[in-house]
Amino acid sequence: MVVSAEDWILKAARRLRRAKVYFGHGALDANDEAAWLLAHACRVTPTHLLQQLDRALSASEERRADDLVAARIRTRKPAAYLLHEAWLSGERFYVDERVIVPRSFIAELIGEQFSPWIERPGKISRVLDMCTGSGCLAILAAKAFRKSQVDAVDISADALAVAAINVRKHRMSRVRLLQSDLFSKVPRGRYDLIIANPPYVDAASMRALPDEYRSEPKLALAGGGNGINLVKRIMADSVKFLAPNGLLVMEIGHNRAVLEKACPRTAFTWLETSAGDAFVFLLTREQLANK
Repeated sequence: MVVSAEDWILKAARRLRRAKVYFGHGALDANDEAAWLLAHACRVTPTHLLQQLDRALSASEERRADDLVAARIRTRKPAAYLLHEAWLSGERFYVDERVIVPRSFIAELIGEQFSPWIERPGKISRVLDMCTGSGCLAILAAKAFRKSQVDAVDISADALAVAAINVRKHRMSRVRLLQSDLFSKVPRGRYDLIIANPPYVDAASMRALPDEYRSEPKLALAGGGNGINLVKRIMADSVKFLAPNGLLVMEIGHNRAVLEKACPRTAFTWLETSAGDAFVFLLTREQLANK
């Protein structure tokens, strides 16, 4: 019997829901994830697949897609690890278990070139991506700020090996990879923009993570007891590396209340994302210097 892409997605989504897999690593729900798995099996992009939901699947496409759903349910690994791909801001990135699956809200803000906070994007010459992981934010920043040199920093040599794959795939020679424990080995210099998506999951949440998150490297998730240990370190050291009028933009998960309580004298600017205004903040160099 001939099966259409739409029929297969609906059937696969039911299987995923019954199995109670956890979503949030590039797909919002069972339908999104089923479509993603099918697109990979059909060797097309998810966007392309959704434009032709009435297409008839070949036997080999259906078999490959069925195998992916079975593996997703059996292993509880995020689909991104099974497919070795993640999509962020319409760009495809290579991923495996050496890095967390890209899902940062900062990507949305990069697409907007941090407007209105950056008035002249063409004048951005140096960018630092702290805790770069797969390198996706560094690459997106290099594409958004076309005259910039981007330094992508991570403590993990494994993560930087994945980032190197993505730098090559995107032919982004303006992105330099640096292994460093935060700023400890970053060469002295002044950056117009520092972006950071550090580990920020608090200890209680780490103990309650679903299986899918336990597939990701703990080093890239755990932010200490209250989740803001690394956040505060980055804030403290960024001022030494920012140019005059430079900006620090950092994602901190669900820790807004915790951070504001810990830093009562800091006037954070909370940036609007698709999830609201509680997850990413902006501070100027001058604010950091005076806190």
